[in-house]
Amino acid sequence: MSVNDTAHSHNFAWNRRVYQRLKLALSLGLRRQIFVAVCDDLNLRNQVAARLHSTLAYPVGQVLYQPSDAQEASTPAYPRLVTLRLNLSDPNPIAQINQWLADYPPPIVGGSNDTPGRSLPKPAFQIVGVEQLTRQPVAVQRLFLQNLRSTEENLSNIQSSRFLESSLLLWIPRPWLYAIQQSAPQFWRYRTGVFVFAGEPTPTTRGQTAAGRFSGSTVFDLQNLEQSIVEESVQNEDFDLHTDTPVNSGDQPPESSLSKSELQEESIISRSTNNTPSDQSWSHISNELTELVLATINTTIAENREQNSQVQQILREIEELHSNQARPEALAAAYHRLGTLYRLRIEQGNSTLENLMVAILAYQEAITYDDTSPQVPDILNDLGTLYWMLYRTPPNSEEGQSYIEQGIEFYKLALKLISPQTHPETYARVQNNLGTAYGDLARFSSAAENWQQAVLAYRAALRFRTASMEPLKYAACQNNLGTAYWHLAQHNQPVEHLKQAIAAYDEALAHYTPEQEPVKYGMIQNNIGTAYWNIAQYEQPEDNLRLAVDAYGEALKYRTPLNAPAACAATQNNLGTAYSHLANLSQITKEERQKLLEMCIIAYEEALALAHSLIGVSLSFDVAATHNNFALAHYQMVTDPYFNGDKATRSQHLEAALDNHLQALSRLIKPSEPYQITINYIVKTIRAFHNELGIQGQNLALSKLPGQLLPEILPKL
Repeated sequence: MSVNDTAHSHNFAWNRRVYQRLKLALSLGLRRQIFVAVCDDLNLRNQVAARLHSTLAYPVGQVLYQPSDAQEASTPAYPRLVTLRLNLSDPNPIAQINQWLADYPPPIVGGSNDTPGRSLPKPAFQIVGVEQLTRQPVAVQRLFLQNLRSTEENLSNIQSSRFLESSLLLWIPRPWLYAIQQSAPQFWRYRTGVFVFAGEPTPTTRGQTAAGRFSGSTVFDLQNLEQSIVEESVQNEDFDLHTDTPVNSGDQPPESSLSKSELQEESIISRSTNNTPSDQSWSHISNELTELVLATINTTIAENREQNSQVQQILREIEELHSNQARPEALAAAYHRLGTLYRLRIEQGNSTLENLMVAILAYQEAITYDDTSPQVPDILNDLGTLYWMLYRTPPNSEEGQSYIEQGIEFYKLALKLISPQTHPETYARVQNNLGTAYGDLARFSSAAENWQQAVLAYRAALRFRTASMEPLKYAACQNNLGTAYWHLAQHNQPVEHLKQAIAAYDEALAHYTPEQEPVKYGMIQNNIGTAYWNIAQYEQPEDNLRLAVDAYGEALKYRTPLNAPAACAATQNNLGTAYSHLANLSQITKEERQKLLEMCIIAYEEALALAHSLIGVSLSFDVAATHNNFALAHYQMVTDPYFNGDKATRSQHLEAALDNHLQALSRLIKPSEPYQITINYIVKTIRAFHNELGIQGQNLALSKLPGQLLPEILPKL
């Protein structure tokens, strides 16, 4: 690791801690707080600001209020955090905040004929763009500092509560930090907290637009996501079984309400324009949406010019509709087209954080202006899916749970507005997506409860997604249901839930043609094998293990080294474990035990050969554990009292056992528990060398050990 690598790692850890403190401070919802965030790295600043906005602007349950009383009308979305770019013609943060609140006052909720209702809380504001003052005339820079000094007076007088009723987060680079400290000391004194991010200063260039970039490098691969297979590890005694159990429907992410062709049809709009958005004044469109749109246009490549032209045209249309005080339905339709256009980009693989956020904000605006449109359920479903995709945007460890919960809230809202009798396809789609979201939420908390909710959602979907209507989607949903039951079996009622998983998997297989869907067919066969292996731990072990072996063998007909090498390796690993467990049953004859152990060795050998050939490919099973299991099978061949091999064959098996234990050890961290277990395996294998081959065999074993291991091994012999 170089010095630069160390510094980068240190900065990342530092910035992550600072971000968490800042997010917590803003999420408390306290009034009249002044926070200062210091960051010289413009790209980092934009990334953090965008993440704060995506996490806090529309928290769970706040995006769209759905009243419990069906007679009460729903209230449009209202943000909890607003992002504004500093107005360089009049750089006055407090004036901008007050103007925004005047334009968008908090809506009243809970009102009725008898009660006046209550106002939603005012949002917090984050101000970006102070760094642009460096390129402005000195008079503008002085005006900014003068406005901060005026803020000092207002904060100190008796009317201060009316002057600043929201919280303010001011983003500044270090040069402006020093200028504020010296030229507006009282404003500095009223600060609530300072959050300093580490990063290299961003060079000032004339070519960069005012919008900057909102983490343009933060991109996740939608195609890989669609084909992802989640591999789960199941441990038992000395052997590890690693099974691949897909979370999504047929390896697909949650579905969207429109197909790509429908999206393309909706996105056909006029393109007669040569202006860029930066040439326009967008006084009626929210700043956070405008800035994100600008960022997407400024960072796209030349072949996207036609799409960028479409975006510009829609923005002009929205601005014109606002100016002409058009009907809310017309505004909602325009915002919906903007969101749909960005969702098309996402479905085509351009799934950047900016594109996701533009689609989310545009759809939320559409609902704001027309929450009675028949398209609202579809929009809510799409919002749920977009938040689910945000969860898949790395890094997701901190915000992932909140993104999934927000997605679930949207799916639930959509279901409240859908009649399954009149719109069965939409209802089934949303229920399927809800099940997927609950499955992902189970990774964070309340696993048993959330997997139970996933089961209920998939079963609800299958009541209206029939095999006769949509056979492939029906099969995918059955596969999802099987996976949910499998996970639920790890927490309660294992035999019952595993049998239900197998029934769902079998139903899915009935509608997949292996010739047309070989990878999916093989995946489900693998999952059936895993379920049978699990049942074997509770009842009828021989029968269920043989069924597991048959299912794994069927899976390997379609999970081949050519078309799915990583999946093939995983199934071979599972097959090896099933053979091993079958060989160790007391009722197995000595002749069959030897054959089963030989088959076990072949399967593990195939799994490891594939694993070592896949450079840079993420595997779903622990290769070190497989090396140990492979070694234990060789060891058992020799130590089985019924083994009648000659001295050379015994030596070959023991050498293979020792070599594989050493390979496992090289992948483990000292002094972890797996490391110590592997050391004990090595000691046991060396003793077997002595017992089977005498002192000459023990010397052969010791000669194979790396020198640094001898002090650790010899005292244990």
